[in-house]
Amino acid sequence: MVRFSNNVIGLLNFLTFLLSIPILVAGVWLSKQGATECERWLEKPVIALGVFLMLVSLAGLVGACCRVSWLLWLYLLVMFVLIVLLFAFTIFAFVVTNKGAGEVVSNRGYKEYRLGDYSNWLQKRVNNTKTWNRIRSCLQSGKVCTEFQSKFLNDTVTEFYSENLSALQSGCCKPAEECQFSYVNPTTWTKPTNVTNQSNPDCDAWNNDPTVLCFNCQSCKAGLLQNLKTDWKRVAVVNIVFLVFLIIVYSIGCCAFRNNRRENWKGYSR
Repeated sequence: MVRFSNNVIGLLNFLTFLLSIPILVAGVWLSKQGATECERWLEKPVIALGVFLMLVSLAGLVGACCRVSWLLWLYLLVMFVLIVLLFAFTIFAFVVTNKGAGEVVSNRGYKEYRLGDYSNWLQKRVNNTKTWNRIRSCLQSGKVCTEFQSKFLNDTVTEFYSENLSALQSGCCKPAEECQFSYVNPTTWTKPTNVTNQSNPDCDAWNNDPTVLCFNCQSCKAGLLQNLKTDWKRVAVVNIVFLVFLIIVYSIGCCAFRNNRRENWKGYSR
């Protein structure tokens, strides 16, 4: 039983080490094959994650199985920092995604989204020109509106207005309702000539060009934040489960560290 905790930590870190290999390979592959801005942006975090998992798992594996106390101490320190950071991120995710929701539009199957409804921190991120240019490139290369156009191409105006659009489709691929544009097809709209003094800047930002559409609109940024809000809340829930798992592993690791010190002390006393 004395060595049980060491064996458990060794096994868990061996599995983590195996997991780090495909993650690292995926990051290297993205750096070689990435053709879009999104893929090139992902390569560094993926490689960093792979290297981090590999080094930490090796420290835990060698520390537990070979009774190298200083490596196991380093492993526990990293685990403690990871638990604190994960806890902080979980709280932060719930706080910054607490505000914002789609607005129901009368006689429409979809909702519309306004940037001002979301937290100031999130607004600042998407209002940064450099950041938004990268995100916009991702949305364009991801063919969000191309697939939207293909899916609803044969819709009549009545059918289109009853569709249940995603936040990105509603915000980035069509003009806002208050612009009062006339429907031609999902990504082609006719601007009215008798409407003046439109308060919504998205009305001027809209363009029927498939590479432009409403990618520069505030509603597109709001649609992205709505997606981010949904995703972050899911991640936060998963993080809670992961935190419990990490705390259990950390506790077992502390037992293994104590076992190492006891074994080392016995060795010195002989």
